[in-house]
Amino acid sequence: MRDAGVIAHGAVAITAGKIVAVGKSDDLRRVFHASDELDASEKAITPGFVDPHTHVVYAGDRVAEWELKLRGASYLEILESGGGIVSTMRATRAASLDELVAQSGKRLREMLRLGTTTAECKTGYGLDLENELKMLRAMALLQAAQPITLVPTLLAAHAVPPEFKGRADEYVDLIVNEIIPRVTGPAFVDVYCEKSAFSVAQARRVLSAGQRAGLRAKAHVDQFNELGGVGMALELGAVSVDHLDVTGADAIHQIANSAAVAVVIPAATFHLGGQNYANARGMIDAGCALALCTDINPGSAPCPSMPLVMALACRFMRLSPAEALNASTINAAHAVGLGWRVGSIEVGKQADLVILDAPDYRHVMYEFGGNSVKTVIKNGNITAEAQRR
Repeated sequence: MRDAGVIAHGAVAITAGKIVAVGKSDDLRRVFHASDELDASEKAITPGFVDPHTHVVYAGDRVAEWELKLRGASYLEILESGGGIVSTMRATRAASLDELVAQSGKRLREMLRLGTTTAECKTGYGLDLENELKMLRAMALLQAAQPITLVPTLLAAHAVPPEFKGRADEYVDLIVNEIIPRVTGPAFVDVYCEKSAFSVAQARRVLSAGQRAGLRAKAHVDQFNELGGVGMALELGAVSVDHLDVTGADAIHQIANSAAVAVVIPAATFHLGGQNYANARGMIDAGCALALCTDINPGSAPCPSMPLVMALACRFMRLSPAEALNASTINAAHAVGLGWRVGSIEVGKQADLVILDAPDYRHVMYEFGGNSVKTVIKNGNITAEAQRR
């Protein structure tokens, strides 16, 4: 992860949206004649950023709850009092499909401007069959309307909805017997395994049912409490285990010896005013494949910016700039099952590129609070160009 694969004075040849050659500019010019040439002199080019854990489709906001947090209320206290995820559930249920698409599309446009070209996209604010399906329909409409590749994930097991309060097992029955068999479109099934959410046993039921329906497993685990969710998810062959803020040495060793990607979320710790960032440095040193994400959501991480996430990871998780870039591109692509297609500048891959308004990729992490992205290329086409600072 410490090798960013830098090619000085490099070039990329693209045909029909795919990368056909990568190397020194002079070498490529001897082999290829370009019908169109984009001059990126004195600018670094990186793969398009991949955001492997988002909740970008939702309605409303939770600004009032954020202010309560500033006064000392904890995330779990707000969740237990009927706020948090359930608050966004109410807003999302009340929103029409068009309203949901309009609000979420605005966030996706900002993510694109900041360099994200592929993003995982979770349900989990519907929490019943009708509204989980509405969220998936919104994702399909958003995929058709904007350039970022969206990877849908079913997260019906995000929280226990109010109508099932005190009856979490019955809600799991609904997910397993009614929601999972009816959904179409998601690539993954996910579950929030945490106190005040779902137990390890309940999480196992949800993920197993999803796998029987052809969905690959992911899991929110160890955000606040280490319940044993990592071991359960790895036993089921999860593609990624996400959050990991309180994951201990034994579970880190398990991840390092698995095929799963460890997805960590510095933006959530930052937004919640926490000090306990996931032990990303220890994970990398143990041999884990580590990925970064925004976790963009209205409660714990209202953050659309992968560059800011990389900056936080370098400062608070002790990642090197190269590790942060790899964690936001190739490793993140593997965390959403697309490492064969995106996440690196390689022959045969999709031409998803970011041109920086800087000569060195490290400016992405070095600078913060602005946008070092100048141009975003998706499938070989310029899709976003940032305003010059």
